[in-house]
Amino acid sequence: MNNRFFSKLAASNIKKNSKTYIPYILTCVMTVAMFYIVKSLSMNPGLEKMIGGKTLTYTMFLGSMLVGLFEVIFLFYTNSFLVKRRKKEFGVFNILGMEKSHLAKTIAWENFYVTLLSLAGGLTLGVALDKAMYLLILQVIGADIPLGFFISGKAILETVLLFLGIFLLIFLNAVRQIQMSNPIELLKAGNVGEKEPKTKLLTAIAGVVCVGIGYYIALTTENPIASLTMFFAAVILVIAGTYMLFTAGSIALLKALRKNKAYYYKTKHFISVSGMIYRMKQNAVGLGNICILSTAVLVMVSSTSSLMLGMEDVIQTRYPNNFVVYADEETKEKSFEGFDKIRDLQEEMNLEVTQEIQYSYLAFSSINDGDTFLVNRTGSIAVMNDIANLIFVTLDDYNAVMGTDKTLADNEILIYSNRMSFDYPELKVFDKEYRVKETLEEFLGNGIIAANAANSYFIVVPDETEIQDLYAKQKEALTDIASEIRYFYGFDSNAGEEEQIAFYHAMTELYAENGYQATIESSAEARTSFIGLYGGFFFIGIFLGLLFIMATVLIIYYKQISEGYDDKERFEIMQKVGMSRQEVKASIHSQVLTVFFLPLIVAGIHIAAAFPMIKKILALLNLLNVQLYLTCTIVCFLVFAVMYLLIYLLTAKTYYKIVSR
Repeated sequence: MNNRFFSKLAASNIKKNSKTYIPYILTCVMTVAMFYIVKSLSMNPGLEKMIGGKTLTYTMFLGSMLVGLFEVIFLFYTNSFLVKRRKKEFGVFNILGMEKSHLAKTIAWENFYVTLLSLAGGLTLGVALDKAMYLLILQVIGADIPLGFFISGKAILETVLLFLGIFLLIFLNAVRQIQMSNPIELLKAGNVGEKEPKTKLLTAIAGVVCVGIGYYIALTTENPIASLTMFFAAVILVIAGTYMLFTAGSIALLKALRKNKAYYYKTKHFISVSGMIYRMKQNAVGLGNICILSTAVLVMVSSTSSLMLGMEDVIQTRYPNNFVVYADEETKEKSFEGFDKIRDLQEEMNLEVTQEIQYSYLAFSSINDGDTFLVNRTGSIAVMNDIANLIFVTLDDYNAVMGTDKTLADNEILIYSNRMSFDYPELKVFDKEYRVKETLEEFLGNGIIAANAANSYFIVVPDETEIQDLYAKQKEALTDIASEIRYFYGFDSNAGEEEQIAFYHAMTELYAENGYQATIESSAEARTSFIGLYGGFFFIGIFLGLLFIMATVLIIYYKQISEGYDDKERFEIMQKVGMSRQEVKASIHSQVLTVFFLPLIVAGIHIAAAFPMIKKILALLNLLNVQLYLTCTIVCFLVFAVMYLLIYLLTAKTYYKIVSR
């Protein structure tokens, strides 16, 4: 047999199996296009030239790595459906005289056609959409729209190399399966899993335990830093538990339905439940994948949408004033001298100031243990999650800035916490014991403290003497890493963004020329960086969300096709003994509704359990608007549920055509 025979046979095979090959090829085209777009955007020189562009470019680079990793796993998984459906066909070829080497050549040609179509179609689509995606990013972050068109040769090369590698591995895996099977095994491959699976009680219990521990971590972790570190542990536990529950729990559920005679002995339920029990061993992993992908879509899209929509809240939390100066001078006089220079500059540049605040504070780190805060130079990793920032200000400064008239007796304090509440009547630090007179609802704006991942406690003490005493004690405890008393000066202006940025640069030059030591911040200057970062997160979140939705659709589609061919003979037999087409449809709907919507329901439960932990992680990014995140989560779930229903209606129609043909 010459190569021309195998190339024609491969083309004919693809045409005959168009119901499975066309969706697979379209998926490959889309994945190639998506990878090229993200990779090209990460290399686009236009992004680097923008303010905040480096952050956005790096985000795109990380996004391309995530997309590439997912596509390797996803294409391997979807190809397994093709190989399973084709094994019987290969078994027939083998029995008719084709050697396994001939089968390997046929598979090689099929793989070549798929690779060629995928790369050609994907790169064409990717190049065509790349400009649109670039313009979309610029629109999201509010940047100027440039002229010109960018095609990245390096992105094309990396895309081609990645997918050549993926398709080569897919080919080798398919050949391995054919080589390791005899003709009889290939013929029976389509009926694998026909033996009734046993109820694996231990696996089901292990699944419940894993999911339960993951939920417990998500619901009980209070510290934001701990939320970040424990999130991945919770995710791994829930993923493992989900697969175990779908593998063992779904079988237990179906067997429980079979024992319910009132439910089971109805035409539409009898056929669907009995058929699914025998196939659940091979379909449980698919349902688990659908559930995990659905959860991932909902988490990514809801959280990144919240960050993007809550941008102004984030900036306001991080930059409570339009301009802020954190003086780090050795003396109070030098700090105030610098502030006076800024006031002179305001008059010189005609910057209208609408509000200004000024106060001094002492801030240092500690280890929180209940109502006690330990201050020393040592701190093990085991207690890193208990790190807390203590920020002390005087009552006079607090009243002046907040416009209040509060009073304190000796050893009394007012306290405010930006992340975790302080629910004790007393606070102990060094050898001091303070009585908490009041827990405050709001406090002086301090963006640097707000940006710190650790929980911060703002403490109002009676007078300057108390501050000096605390300063001396932390100097003794922390020695060379001790903090100095710092001075805060913040002010707002109704000037335009460009004018504010110009004034910010003038301030930094003024401080540099006079040798003042300070950290100077401007909300207008920082806005572009924030928009670049969160805009990048939003774009990658939506992009990966679309990729995961596409994966979910394809898995559901192949699942329905696979089950359709498996059920075809059963429904033919049932129709021969009197089952009507209407009863066939009713049985199909019963089958899908019994198990098909389980992944969506479980994904919704996962999202609800993860909500408190993700809320704390978003708080680390200064998004404190819980109502916004809740709204985004609910809206995303409802939209996804509608999409899921549409997918069901389309795939159920395909399933019905197969079994009723």
